[in-house]
Amino acid sequence: MLQNTQELIKNNTQELIKNTVPTLTNKHEVQIVGSDGRIKTLKEFYPFYLSQHADSTCRRLHFVGTTCVIGIAATAAMKKNAKLLWALPVVGYGFAWVGHFFFEHNKPATFKQPFFSLICDFKMYKDILVGKVDW
Repeated sequence: MLQNTQELIKNNTQELIKNTVPTLTNKHEVQIVGSDGRIKTLKEFYPFYLSQHADSTCRRLHFVGTTCVIGIAATAAMKKNAKLLWALPVVGYGFAWVGHFFFEHNKPATFKQPFFSLICDFKMYKDILVGKVDW
């Protein structure tokens, strides 16, 4: 049963990407742009973001990094220690960039769309938790 569930999640992830992402170039980049050549909405950006995380190890590293970021932020709030907040970008980006540079072999979307990328990281985190995106 677990294998059937894993296969279903994998197929759902592939279908989500296939149905929402236009053609991939040979550099694993997707061209999603508005009429003036820019991505305008989070809804336009999220399929591109998912396409940049096709490798499961990259997604897992993002998930671990985001979990650590949530834990550090919660600890900083509970202990009222703002100095801990300095660790957030180091930990969050550290895990993510290892995933991109060593497993996905692409540039993080953060370099082009930092705000959308941050939001989409948490959206992908939630989608992994609820099974919409393959772990």
